[in-house]
Amino acid sequence: MMAGSQNEKKHVAVLMGGWVNERPVSLSSGRECAKALEEAGYKVTCVDVDRDIASVLKELKPDVAFNALHGPFGEDGCIQGILEVLGIPYTHSGVMASALAMNKVQAKAVMSSAGVNVTNHVVFNRFEIGNEHPMEPPYVVKPINEGSSFGVIIVREGRSHPPQELTSRDWDYPDVLMCEKYIPGRELTCAVMGDQALDIIEIVPMGHAFYDYDAKYADGGSKHILPAKISPIVYQDVQTLALTAHRALGCRGVSRSDFRFDEKPDGTGELICLEVNTQPGMTPTSLVPEMAAHAGFDFKALVSWMVEDASCCR
Repeated sequence: MMAGSQNEKKHVAVLMGGWVNERPVSLSSGRECAKALEEAGYKVTCVDVDRDIASVLKELKPDVAFNALHGPFGEDGCIQGILEVLGIPYTHSGVMASALAMNKVQAKAVMSSAGVNVTNHVVFNRFEIGNEHPMEPPYVVKPINEGSSFGVIIVREGRSHPPQELTSRDWDYPDVLMCEKYIPGRELTCAVMGDQALDIIEIVPMGHAFYDYDAKYADGGSKHILPAKISPIVYQDVQTLALTAHRALGCRGVSRSDFRFDEKPDGTGELICLEVNTQPGMTPTSLVPEMAAHAGFDFKALVSWMVEDASCCR
């Protein structure tokens, strides 16, 4: 797994921003990547993505598109399809893998068929839930096609009714949601870079009930333990499952798989894959740059590798 030779004349359009909930994260990721690529000798143009992106790119004519978008449109196959039509090589996964991984229900089906353990779940409409729990608590409610923990609600054991937020007029997410069994235990994450699983981070949220938006992106929001202090057998299992999920979904470039490991004395010992992120964050507090650095790729080398790995028909 070696970075390709850098071409000082290569023009990279860093796609960032967009109009969805993850816009601030994407802007932060994009700025960090653009700065590092300029330092690596690339010609860089930062593009704050709007709905005229096809026209903008057609005029700009970059050699490569570095996709630093997060969430719907940037992570679900839409921008990837535009780049395929325009014939512009791009980073990260292609149309099919992006669409599959972003849809948590479909991703679970594919991963499960490949032998990756996933949680039991049900799909429901928030207006039809009434006063009955969609499943026995504890459980987690989440939008099917969102990232960065937007819209995630944990329903604890003993709660008498479903969360009232679901029927609120202020609900800012899709109406069709997924409810899945809550898995207690340790939060683990493992990135795949090319065809190699990197070392594993254990995430310990600091002052947060779970690894939510603030725990992900605020300074001091979480503690990262790298390498994770788990048994060698579980460590190898996590790396194997991350690579299996990456391949089963058809991912390319860099992805990151998130897991829960219930190792408590009264726990089940389950190792569950929660999801695969095809556009992992590249901010100063993000996990993939930390794992890549541990593997010998500083941030500049990481983004350079991603540019040289870019292609169409991914």
